[in-house]
Amino acid sequence: MKKLLKNRIVKVLILSLLVINVVSCKKSTKEDTNISENAEQIKYLPYYKDESFTPYWIKPNTDEERNFHKIPNFRLVNQLGDTITQKTFNDKIYITDFFFASCPGICPQMTGNMLKLQEKLINDNDILFLSHTVTPSRDSVSVLKNYAKMHGVIDNKWHLVTGDKEDIYNLGRHHYFVENDLGEKKDINDFLHTENFLLIDKNKHIRGIYNGLNRASLAQLIIDVEILQLEKN
Repeated sequence: MKKLLKNRIVKVLILSLLVINVVSCKKSTKEDTNISENAEQIKYLPYYKDESFTPYWIKPNTDEERNFHKIPNFRLVNQLGDTITQKTFNDKIYITDFFFASCPGICPQMTGNMLKLQEKLINDNDILFLSHTVTPSRDSVSVLKNYAKMHGVIDNKWHLVTGDKEDIYNLGRHHYFVENDLGEKKDINDFLHTENFLLIDKNKHIRGIYNGLNRASLAQLIIDVEILQLEKN
């Protein structure tokens, strides 16, 4: 009787070990799959297409990517009086924001932080900068030229642009989605003002949004630029 009981106990122990091993293997396989999926996502930055800034994980150079939201063409004028369009940014990554020259609040700090990015990426010919004035009636070419000179803007590396107010506001609100007022309808009479910087890839897709006043956010922007440059287009 004792021998039979002992044999049963041994069988139970062996069966328990087998069950634990199977469960462990399944868990390991699941974790490995998750790690693999996450690693695949890290290779690419997300894409964005509306004001909610919900990330879409799309593989570059696919039909889905080609049909995804893009910044449309525009026609503006920079601090040198040169016409700036999307052709200016052909095969370029660019960082963009919205400001105005007479801003007494957040704009000086934003400009200072954009200047730091310019210095960090000064020798990288893949990267350009684009700042849109939200008071184009006051920020003429000459005003932007003086502003550029005063703040150390490098011509043709960093474009400060003016133009038609409706065009600029339409770009900011309906294509770059720079404002944080989700769901709040605004028109041309509502002032456009935001601290956000956006990262745009070589195919005119939005690939990141960052707080232009936040050091950690700007550090992430630099990291994301490097990731974007490694993508195969």
